[in-house]
Amino acid sequence: MDSHAELVGAQLRAAREAAGVSLAAVAAQIHYGKSVLAYYETGRRTPPTDVITWYEEHFGGIQDPVATLLNVGKADVERRSFLRVGYSSALSASVLLPGALTSASARPTTKLGARHVGKSDVAAVRDVMALFSQIDQRLGGGHGRTAVVQYLTTEVVSYLNGTYVSEAVRRDMFSAASELAYLAGWMAFDNDEHSAAQRYFNVATKLAGEAEDEPLIGHILRAMAHQAVDLGHYSDGLKFAEASVTGNRYESACPRERALLKVVHGKALSAAGRTAESAKALLVAERDLAAASASDDEPARVFFFSEASLAHETACALRDAGNLIGAANQFELSVRKRKVTSFARTHAVTLGYLGTVQARAGQLEQACDTWKSALDAMDGVQSGRTRNVARDIRATVAPYIRQQVVGVGDIDERAEQYLTRERRK
Repeated sequence: MDSHAELVGAQLRAAREAAGVSLAAVAAQIHYGKSVLAYYETGRRTPPTDVITWYEEHFGGIQDPVATLLNVGKADVERRSFLRVGYSSALSASVLLPGALTSASARPTTKLGARHVGKSDVAAVRDVMALFSQIDQRLGGGHGRTAVVQYLTTEVVSYLNGTYVSEAVRRDMFSAASELAYLAGWMAFDNDEHSAAQRYFNVATKLAGEAEDEPLIGHILRAMAHQAVDLGHYSDGLKFAEASVTGNRYESACPRERALLKVVHGKALSAAGRTAESAKALLVAERDLAAASASDDEPARVFFFSEASLAHETACALRDAGNLIGAANQFELSVRKRKVTSFARTHAVTLGYLGTVQARAGQLEQACDTWKSALDAMDGVQSGRTRNVARDIRATVAPYIRQQVVGVGDIDERAEQYLTRERRK
């Protein structure tokens, strides 16, 4: 298979899927059959220029990140079926294609009837980002994502299509829009809506490229690595993690963000079985976080990353490497360091993971006590990750139900009740 054709085909497919359009619908509008278009999208044949041009004109997803954002947001609000399918390696890989993250050519500075955009508009978008980031940390990705998407597809798209008082303001607006698109993706990821998450992450990277914001590109690629690793796509996860710490994405980031990028890199290395390299990356992340200070000029998007977060991700890496004692110690450190009221979702997940590690180490009674705390923390949280914790609890205790081990029946019942409440939402 020709590598160039494969790369171009992946871009065509990503653009079409981002618009929520089926291959059959495209074939009905263009003088190529569905099977031929499938050959082009999979790279088995090189797509001709007229096909590439047609995709660009109708989907805007290859060259214009604003059009892609609008398409993805509308499809999300309308709940099109393409947003409910699973993780796609082809879609994720399209972000790393040559030129995918480079800044587009300069947009016109004057447009008839366009909205005039200044610094206060950028601040407004960042305020919305900060508000919903805090909601996500407390209540999970299932709370408020629709509101974020509606704001993106109305106010933010209007800003992006506006005229700017300066080039600096234009870049700042694209950066702010990228952060909000990233947040929509992160909330979708947290709520187990993985296809939607991928599409928001993809368009967020391109908006950040338009803003020439390298640390933000790294931040988003780090989230894509996190998603891929959690879903068991370890090769994808490592590619994204390595891309996130490449060049200025890491070097020009503030110490706190560098620590975040590096700890997820360590987690991805561990999941891929490269434990020695993972250990080195985790040490770098620890040093980076230690170098952070209150005087640093930090982007608001890293407000959540602290010693508790570092310990949580380190614990995941150690767990995946088979070091259960080290993982338990780091999960316990994370629990002690976290401000529970502000980060209830992550606190519940950390406790759930700790309980599972304890159970794997043969400490079932201690695990049940930990899971009780995890389920307490889940009250009011709407998150796919907490639901997965509850399912994991039930799967872990299932062999002990008939043995009537003390506490096991109660934990199983509480986990089932939580999942039942979540299904009704």
